[in-house]
Amino acid sequence: MDRDEVLAARFEAERGRLRAVAQRMLGSTGEAEEAVQEAWLRLDRAGPDEVDNLPGWLTTVVSRICLDVLRARAVRREEPAGDALPDGLPALAAGAGAGAGAEGADPEREALLVDSVGRALLVVLDRLGPAERVAFVLHDGFAVPFEQIAPIVGRSPVAAKKLASRARQRVRGAAALPPERLAGHRRVVETFLSAARGGDLAALLAVLAPDVVRRADPAALPAGRSLVARGAETVARETTVFGRRARFGAVALVDGVPGIVIAPGGRLRLVLRVAVADGLVAGYEVVADPARLAALELAVLPE
Repeated sequence: MDRDEVLAARFEAERGRLRAVAQRMLGSTGEAEEAVQEAWLRLDRAGPDEVDNLPGWLTTVVSRICLDVLRARAVRREEPAGDALPDGLPALAAGAGAGAGAEGADPEREALLVDSVGRALLVVLDRLGPAERVAFVLHDGFAVPFEQIAPIVGRSPVAAKKLASRARQRVRGAAALPPERLAGHRRVVETFLSAARGGDLAALLAVLAPDVVRRADPAALPAGRSLVARGAETVARETTVFGRRARFGAVALVDGVPGIVIAPGGRLRLVLRVAVADGLVAGYEVVADPARLAALELAVLPE
């Protein structure tokens, strides 16, 4: 092979890792592919003689590309949390109204991204600042040393370490319940979400309290639907109609308590704040208002 072929082969050996880095940073398979391709173009222009440590060089280049994308995204605010729901995407048991976007132009690509990263983690990462996200992903996800992270984010190694630490605290969050109550609350929420995904009326009735109350922001519902639904039968039947969209749901910490985030493609659209009593769902609120979504503390539940 000639030098160009050797360089291309070495790049291809790194492509999978670079794609994984970019996906976690950007939360988008399409943007990740573009970042990796841009890294190849820069490598091709630089040539092998300009690169001593190819894996490290490529990681730095991809990270800087992703950081630029994240900063531009933060400035443009093109897709703030709480934008109109994807077409036909209703809330669990709430029948949320349609919006303008696509609910995932490529379901297979979205599924791969969610499987590799996690829907709740994508939601939380999307709330980090660009430099925080890059530092956290590189260090906690790919064990990149802070000495290498520092020039990428334009900070000292000590400051880069602080960025990652601050991001880690936000990702992990702080539970508002003692461990035993937290585990029990989580089991109930997971059971509810599973039943909603399956449209299982019997399973829903089994996990809902007889006097369960569902409340929702106006933005979460189609025009004319009541903001409050009462009683297990009513709430359960709503869920069997609309719960097929629960595939976009994941359990997460919501203000320190297990709840549900609805995030097609990892982009937050709704949050369900779930109240649990005596091992049953006593009520839940569908939060869709952008200001209210932004005010919620969201974190990933530990495995």
